[in-house]
Amino acid sequence: MTAMRRGDPGLSGASVTTSGINFTLRAPHAERVELCLFTPDGEQRVDLPAAGSGLFCGLTDEAGPGSEYGYRVHGRWEPASGVFTNPAKLLLDPYARQVRGGLHPDPSLVTHRARSGDEPDGRDSAPFVPRSVVNATEFHWDDDEPPGTAWENSLIYETHVRGLTMRHPAVPLELRGTYVGVASPPIIEHLMALRVTALELLPVHYSVAEPSLARRGLTNYWGYSTIGWFAPNPVYSAGPDPIAEFKEMVKTLHQAGIEVILDVVYNHTAEGNHLGPTLCYRGLDNPGFYRLDPADPRRYTDVTGTGNTVDQSRPWALQLSIDSLRYWATEMHVDGFRFDLAVALGRAPAAEAPFFQAVAADPILSKLKLIAEPWDLGPDGYQLGRFPAGWREWNGKFRDDVRDFWRNADGMVNGFARRFAGSSDIFGERGSTASINFITAHDGFTLSDLVSYNHKHNDANQEHNRDGESHNRSWNSGAEGPTLDPAIVARRKTRAHTFLATLILARGVPMLLGGDELGRTQAGNNNAYCQDNAVSWLDWEAMDWERITFTQKLAELRHRHPVLRRQPEVIWLGPDGDEMDRTDWELSQAHTLAAFLDGSVCDPPDSSFLFFFNSRPDPQGFTLPDHLQGQAWSLVVDTADTVAEIGATVEVGPFGLVVARSTA
Repeated sequence: MTAMRRGDPGLSGASVTTSGINFTLRAPHAERVELCLFTPDGEQRVDLPAAGSGLFCGLTDEAGPGSEYGYRVHGRWEPASGVFTNPAKLLLDPYARQVRGGLHPDPSLVTHRARSGDEPDGRDSAPFVPRSVVNATEFHWDDDEPPGTAWENSLIYETHVRGLTMRHPAVPLELRGTYVGVASPPIIEHLMALRVTALELLPVHYSVAEPSLARRGLTNYWGYSTIGWFAPNPVYSAGPDPIAEFKEMVKTLHQAGIEVILDVVYNHTAEGNHLGPTLCYRGLDNPGFYRLDPADPRRYTDVTGTGNTVDQSRPWALQLSIDSLRYWATEMHVDGFRFDLAVALGRAPAAEAPFFQAVAADPILSKLKLIAEPWDLGPDGYQLGRFPAGWREWNGKFRDDVRDFWRNADGMVNGFARRFAGSSDIFGERGSTASINFITAHDGFTLSDLVSYNHKHNDANQEHNRDGESHNRSWNSGAEGPTLDPAIVARRKTRAHTFLATLILARGVPMLLGGDELGRTQAGNNNAYCQDNAVSWLDWEAMDWERITFTQKLAELRHRHPVLRRQPEVIWLGPDGDEMDRTDWELSQAHTLAAFLDGSVCDPPDSSFLFFFNSRPDPQGFTLPDHLQGQAWSLVVDTADTVAEIGATVEVGPFGLVVARSTA
């Protein structure tokens, strides 16, 4: 291969130009950088010209779209400063739009010799690591427009690209588990029937499985072990161009009025701790990207539980993250992002952290749907309600308080009422749409398992059932796991329907875990991150049609009545029909309450609604307030199937939720 011509350092990654392919790499500790091109004949290396300020840039016509490449960096090796420059390790382009191949466990993946953290390991990692790919995808968006659904009208469906369609009999076999499969007609039809306005997809950035999982014959199914922040994961592609297929998915979903929100991981990478594989950032600028242990820069400060933490206060890490977000927003047309372990992106106060300031200042990113997972594993790691204006947050208190109330825990009427009414005690002036309400998510029990198991059953993960949350606020309804007992089966049905009604009709933005409407079970596994199989995949042939119909009914009710999406003040009532006072709220043994929503105050006026909540294991009678007894009420929801009509009194079945609508 001939020497490269000097290129344009203003372009990042590998860019297709009229003069050839322009390669640009930032490597501030390098004395020399080799571009490595891979062909059927093997690896060809050529020096990438230095462009100053730690940049290396070159132009060549010996590579083209589809060419596989990587980098080898020669330079400083200073473990005491956290600098690990090692040319034996093939590195990914951090700006690569496409990545090909996987990670194969091998001793050569570590950057230093195992017995001495101060000496570089000289074994070549190239045969065992993925490669960057020059991409020149052409795609016509035509008149694609983002749906732009208001937060108050949103209903989010959290799912996994692969798991959503792998077992769907109406999705063509070759499209199952793919981006195109997500946007196939049977899936869109199902989502529209549920009134879903946004798909929240588990990570689609290029990721690799941890070597420890590979050695157990497992993989990181959820995909949180990312390493390529610009590249869609090719394992979800039906053909050779994952970029085009991802764009086609987005375009098709937009045509159906469905937004796409990506779960993104900018808090850690797949490189893990100091013993993890060197794939990209560690070999380019370890101290400029990760949070190093001040006591020993050979190690990392870990607030993510993965072995490393990206330091978003560092200019390069921050710029790379913002560039990635802008790429997915502008080039891939996604509508928003859910940020994994968002506290790690900037500790309290978040509004003053560089990452959140950069997002707020960006004219594109600041207008997208931005959702924080408001916790990490570090000190002061639970920061629910502390994120800046414009951000929404996964409301873990909603999950916990609702679960506790409906398993009949004492002292929960106050917390339950606050969550159902929009969590103003948490979000204040930011309003109820700052709350992403959820009862189940990918991490934890499914809804069916929440009402069927007291304990986690994670043996399939091969970690001796030590992984996953042990305190799930679940109740098995009378038996652990599968049962044919008709009383327990009926109780589980009631409780599942009650949870769904609470979620969809509460004030805030509901997020439904994909498959909960089908009756999906993971057999008690509450941490199925490594189960790329029937444990995690949605089973479309064992659907609970009654639950599907019920969920559709709830979503339609919410869609048709603005009072349920823009709820006025909630009037809370006791079982006797009187408005609740301080004594009622403080009664630890209280397990019932009612609520009134006055639709007449809406503009335009809407129906009024009554809610009756009974978390007791026996029926509970409720009396309507005197001023409401003269109105005509129709029964619209009864999760326990015990109420015939709404009169002056109503008897709600065990663990039941009844909703009545004014018909005047």
